[in-house]
Amino acid sequence: MNIKIIEKPITRAEALEIGKEFYEEMVKGVVDLEKEILALGGEYHMDANVILIENGSRQSSVWGFNLYPSRSGDDWIEYTSLINIRPSADNKSMIVENEDTRRIMKEIIEKLII
Repeated sequence: MNIKIIEKPITRAEALEIGKEFYEEMVKGVVDLEKEILALGGEYHMDANVILIENGSRQSSVWGFNLYPSRSGDDWIEYTSLINIRPSADNKSMIVENEDTRRIMKEIIEKLII
């Protein structure tokens, strides 16, 4: 399985290539808000989630998303993943409900995927 931890900027084309193992136009991703890193790839968000946890991330700071690198504007990031369902963190759906969390996610994603 082709899952990459992203700590330095990569291009959208490189991100899309990581996702091509399972998807044509989308890449599954997980962001660590604390470490400001991403894990991209895999069939499910949990695949990338496990990689980040194994590399020292805390579950409470990890959130899932989908990328569509060929899209523009705000449509290229979807804040949706099963790993985002966390009633204890007041997030009861697959969508990241907290606007501040989404804003921080977007900042990290756009810093690392250019």
